[in-house]
Amino acid sequence: MIDITNRFKRRLAAGPSAPLGSWLMAAAPSTAEAMGHVGFDFLVVDMEHVPIDLGDLAHILRAIGCTGAAPVVRLPWNDQVMVKRVLDLGAETVMVPFVESAEEARNAVSFAKYPPAGVRGVAAVHRASRFGRASDYLGRADAETFVIVQLETPRAISRLAEIAAVSGVDALFVGPGDLSAAMGRMGQVGHEEVQALIADAAKGAAAVGKPIGIVGPNPEMVARFLDYGYAFAAVASDVAMMTGRAADWLGTLRGANASPAGGPTAAY
Repeated sequence: MIDITNRFKRRLAAGPSAPLGSWLMAAAPSTAEAMGHVGFDFLVVDMEHVPIDLGDLAHILRAIGCTGAAPVVRLPWNDQVMVKRVLDLGAETVMVPFVESAEEARNAVSFAKYPPAGVRGVAAVHRASRFGRASDYLGRADAETFVIVQLETPRAISRLAEIAAVSGVDALFVGPGDLSAAMGRMGQVGHEEVQALIADAAKGAAAVGKPIGIVGPNPEMVARFLDYGYAFAAVASDVAMMTGRAADWLGTLRGANASPAGGPTAAY
């Protein structure tokens, strides 16, 4: 029997430590594969802000599949056709951006589930069903598909309990960048008002028994989020790590090769 168990769902349920991941912004299968071998529990394939189309997604999912990481696909929007196509391509965990109401959450779940629970179109042969070789796919798909909805505004967080109560919403995810912007604090995720609302979201999720995740720009802030009670978290992205390390090393080399006043520069 071909195994179609959702690895992200299994890891989140296993505990006791929070699953740790990162964002994929490079849109490259090789980078995704490399990040998977680092040891992250999950990797978020970002189709919202990155030029990743469906053909690219298939290659990236194959690359992550060679590693121990579980893929999470952030959709470009809460769109029925896109949800269907992404799931057919083999995504098991989808993250739906900018959900602000229970109705929008119900739509997201409906798009991801087969009838009678939802409206996902049925096909027998696609990458998700291992091209038809996973004979139990149609019977297990709804249970294995994991739906994460993103709360990215104060309004969404104020409605956290009603959104979380929607049947089929498996987890919540706070988008701190959009949240800070919606609060008039663009780029100020560390601002005390933004942090307070982020902490409130974790408390609200705990009160209703729903796992909640988040992403942070560095280990220090992610550690703070975990202290707030977040159940899973991503740190930075492949591109941010690459450019950050490159800038650090370049700065070190330029500093080491700085010429004394009036002196020649190093030849090598």
